[in-house]
Amino acid sequence: MKKTVLREYAKLIVRCGANIQKGQEVLIFAGLDQPEFVQMVVEEAYKCKAKEVTVKWNYQPLQKLHVRYQSVKTLGEVKEWQKAQQEHYCEAIPVRIFLDSDDPDGLKGVNMEKFAKARQLSYPILKPYIDRRENKDQWCIAAVPGAAWAKKVFPGMRTSAAMEKLWEAILTTSRVTEDPIAAWKEHNDDLHKRCAYLNSLHIRSLHYTAENGTDLTVGMIPEGEWKGGGDTSLQGIFFNPNIPTEECFISPKKGEAEGIVYSTKPLSYQGQLIENFSVRFENGKAVEVKAEKGEELLKTMVSMDEGAAYLGECALVPQKSPICESGILFYNTLFDENAACHLALGMGFADTIQNFQEKSLEECRSLGINDSMIHEDFMIGCDTMNIDGICEDGRVVPIFRNGNWAF
Repeated sequence: MKKTVLREYAKLIVRCGANIQKGQEVLIFAGLDQPEFVQMVVEEAYKCKAKEVTVKWNYQPLQKLHVRYQSVKTLGEVKEWQKAQQEHYCEAIPVRIFLDSDDPDGLKGVNMEKFAKARQLSYPILKPYIDRRENKDQWCIAAVPGAAWAKKVFPGMRTSAAMEKLWEAILTTSRVTEDPIAAWKEHNDDLHKRCAYLNSLHIRSLHYTAENGTDLTVGMIPEGEWKGGGDTSLQGIFFNPNIPTEECFISPKKGEAEGIVYSTKPLSYQGQLIENFSVRFENGKAVEVKAEKGEELLKTMVSMDEGAAYLGECALVPQKSPICESGILFYNTLFDENAACHLALGMGFADTIQNFQEKSLEECRSLGINDSMIHEDFMIGCDTMNIDGICEDGRVVPIFRNGNWAF
């Protein structure tokens, strides 16, 4: 891929995605697959007058070794220096950039029970720090090709050709055009207009149906509002958290979901795939999960904590979107969730409550925002999906017909 194009992508991530401001600290989380591109992102961050840029490298084979040889206690320990680091993050509020290149099967064979127990040990210690930073920082998730990921997506190609093909797919769906910043402004305007219309309906529940057997009703929070595209942090800085994004989303009311829903794409969870699965809800809780592949992993996921079995997000994505129309199955949630309507199990978003900036996090959660250590999106959209909105005045308004917007 041409360096000039990659520099435009790096600029998009830094200036339009994270929107780094003068004097801010920056954390970049990346795998070892694209060090040259990471260097471009670091340089672009410094050009935005970042105070300090720190890269935190990740390598899946090392993760597997840590889980294999460390005890649960050691894996789940949060050391004093790590607590001090978290305290610093609460004071400095660094910008976070995530460059995802993970192999979808990269943690296959890892002891998930051990891994889960370690997370359950560390999360209660980290949670107070995470809550203190909630909605204060800018962050952006984007992607770069990894060799194993590219071969998973394009298995019939040589590795070099698959990498190039994946670069092309990432850049196209991320709207890296001749003027990416202008393209994203136009895209944001469209998403914001759709959210404004959805909010004007005062929807109190969504009813999902599809020919694959999906029949699910999800309740909405009266004070909730739809979001999409870029958003503004509590520090007043506009940023785009996902590159790419095609969704209008909301956090539903905890405890209000009835029926069954079927997945339409594989879910990559903790470096392993869960495929062809269903989730049945009663009183808002996932009471039964089934999967052709990865069922035990799915059961582990929904039992990570009390909130893991409840919904944290409902997102609407039409079939007529760049990622879906590409025909590519990415095996990566960042892309696959933006090719289809999806739900998320686990943590909800406090900033989907109207005037959330005037409320405490606890007040938002008391209104029905779910709280959990996980937030895992899974795709349910297809070309036979219909979604109706049941409004507070009793009207039933078509939101989706045959997988696309009904307005």
